[in-house]
Amino acid sequence: MAFIRAYLRASTKEQDAGRARADLERFVKERGLVVAAWYEENESGATLKRPELERLMRDCHPGDVLLVEQVDRLSRLNEADWEKLRTDLKSKQVRVVALDLPTSWQAVSEGDEFSRRMVDAINGMMLDMLAAIARKDYTDRRRRQSQGIEKAKAEGRMRGRKEDEKRNGKIAVLLRAGLSWSQIVEQEECSRATVAKIAKRLQTT
Repeated sequence: MAFIRAYLRASTKEQDAGRARADLERFVKERGLVVAAWYEENESGATLKRPELERLMRDCHPGDVLLVEQVDRLSRLNEADWEKLRTDLKSKQVRVVALDLPTSWQAVSEGDEFSRRMVDAINGMMLDMLAAIARKDYTDRRRRQSQGIEKAKAEGRMRGRKEDEKRNGKIAVLLRAGLSWSQIVEQEECSRATVAKIAKRLQTT
């Protein structure tokens, strides 16, 4: 029986990476299976540097199944990074099953060697295609966002984030009191760039 590892990903902390968990649980339950391990994170699918994905790959053994809701949850990678991930999956003999790729579902079903090899070949092509589509969607959205920002700036509709005057005033007081930047960053939970900006402002006043 396949050892199923479920991977859940969302792009930002504001999104719920666990939203699809019920769908994955329903999928395996209908087939009399269970998810043996869950990996959930809020990271961009456009990078390979994802802690939970890396942990999943370290945990995998030959014959394991990597279960995802959609292929784009696994990859919005560029061609080189997708090729690396796909090569790693192949070398570990890990099969990818995605709810939006019905041909992959057979990977969690029993079958003879010929059928498994045929399914693997078909799924390899389908995964490549869906991964390419996911990457194109990602780059298209980024381009539209960039164009929207540039248009808003040109029309004078784009304003920077409103300054936190209360916090910045406190940072200025702490700087004058002689606290180190590291102490201020820790106390006010701000970035060093913010402290540097306030310090520079104090030098000119």
